[in-house]
Amino acid sequence: MSEKTVLITGASRGIGAATARLLASQNYNVCLNYHRQTQCAEELSTELRQQGCNTLLLQADVSQEAQVKEMFQTIDDTFGPLTHLVNNAGILKPQMRLQDMTADRINEILTTNVTGYFLCCREAIMRMSVNHGGQGGAIVNVSSVAARTGSPGEYIDYAASKGAIDTLTTGLATELAAEDIRVNGVRPGFIYTDMHRDGGEPERIERLKPAIPMQRGGQPEEVAEAIAWLLSDKASYTTGSFIDLAGGK
Repeated sequence: MSEKTVLITGASRGIGAATARLLASQNYNVCLNYHRQTQCAEELSTELRQQGCNTLLLQADVSQEAQVKEMFQTIDDTFGPLTHLVNNAGILKPQMRLQDMTADRINEILTTNVTGYFLCCREAIMRMSVNHGGQGGAIVNVSSVAARTGSPGEYIDYAASKGAIDTLTTGLATELAAEDIRVNGVRPGFIYTDMHRDGGEPERIERLKPAIPMQRGGQPEEVAEAIAWLLSDKASYTTGSFIDLAGGK
């Protein structure tokens, strides 16, 4: 069993699944969190196990405190204390101007995309921090280039949730720097994932591609490489930093 145990939230597809595959190849024990995509998560877990990876499948809604606590306890019981966390779970609603958004929509976005990250960070700190008997660790928060652009006319609520994640990353990195926990972020943009279908425009990247300096969309594997580097000892002097992966946008 590896000494490195990572939890990836929202791991059933897209960036989360690509990150799981990469970290499995780097000798991590990989804990796969998912909420609704059961079949995808089970297929990914089977794939990783067939490759010799120690894998744990964890169904939980990260916006629900009790489910998050239970998830971390299951990891403790299986692999011992967590050493690495990738906060990736998030939701996107159909494209809409703010004037048409309901409070229910806004609150669902913020609870999943923000509260979920806070709760998972809290539980990870209690296991990683040297102040709590841990051996240190690393956290990567998956934000979005939308935090910088604001996504007007499409996803202002989603963009605002990612802006909150940038602030969380900056503040928490400073808060934990002396406790041997590094906290960094990645800001993907225009990545080929199923999330665009959730927003009501599966071919959104093709529409936007001409405005991207690199003239193409990105692949989940390209984001996974940045996440893996930030988690690794190669980034040992890096905290409170962000890597933008948006083709120059």
